[in-house]
Amino acid sequence: MVEALVVAIILGMLVRTAWAIPLAAEPGVRLAGKGLLELAVCLMGLSVDLPLLLAAGPALAVGVTLLVVVGLGLSYLLGRTFGLPHKLAVLVACGNAICGNSAIAAVAPVIGADAEQVGSAIAFTAILGVAVVLGLPFLIAPLGLSFYQYGVLTGLTVYAVPQVLAAAFPVSVLSGQVGTLVKLIRVLMLGPVVLFFALRRSSPGRDDSGNVAAFSPRSLIQGIGLYVPWFIVGFLLLAAFRAAGWMPDTGVRLAHQAATVLTIAAMAALGLGCDLRAIARAGAGIVATVVGSLIVLITLSLILIRLLGIS
Repeated sequence: MVEALVVAIILGMLVRTAWAIPLAAEPGVRLAGKGLLELAVCLMGLSVDLPLLLAAGPALAVGVTLLVVVGLGLSYLLGRTFGLPHKLAVLVACGNAICGNSAIAAVAPVIGADAEQVGSAIAFTAILGVAVVLGLPFLIAPLGLSFYQYGVLTGLTVYAVPQVLAAAFPVSVLSGQVGTLVKLIRVLMLGPVVLFFALRRSSPGRDDSGNVAAFSPRSLIQGIGLYVPWFIVGFLLLAAFRAAGWMPDTGVRLAHQAATVLTIAAMAALGLGCDLRAIARAGAGIVATVVGSLIVLITLSLILIRLLGIS
């Protein structure tokens, strides 16, 4: 049986590729893809088994942090190797290592990237992200992954929060819950990464045009303000609320049902944002960098799972 989440994404992509989205519908698509999704993730906190999710201990959080840092560095090096300019390589690296389009949008104003560079970084990343959602479950059998391990792999490699939900929940509820928690840890890395690039730009140096790079507090606020993950706080608070036994079973079921409906709507919006024709418009350097970075990220994730003894 094909899960509704996957069907929603595929139908959205087909509609987006075949027809132009009416201007009147765009606000609703944006609301479903961001606002409804964030609310769904927040509500999911009431349906998770927090002690089970934290079974790997603090070592997993440390491992996620290290993976993001290493992934950023290797992805940037790949981008430069394949001929991408500095700013575009940074955007692609952040999108791959942290949280896709949200990371790209947050880092762009801090490093002074222009609209063309942002569009180029987002175009192919969105398409490949959906391909990962559909293809990642096929790695379970050949790699001998448990549901918990697959959830960790999904949270470590899939770009955006809605894509993690679509890749993990159809496999199992446990995979979805673990993948969501791990992904939220990755998202929390966005703040420190934005701050790093802001501070780096504030030091004397030159940009891609040879001009002295200037830093302003406004650029830092713009970068961080574009992505304030309030739903992460909500997710963790509601998970703790459930773990403390303060939520009756009826409330848990209702929250789960509401989150499911909201997530399906968000998946359709995700599909509507993916024009398959963007593959042809993406440059060869971006394609090679994003694909290569994804392979590196999957490899590093599998190594981390084995090193931590996650079962």
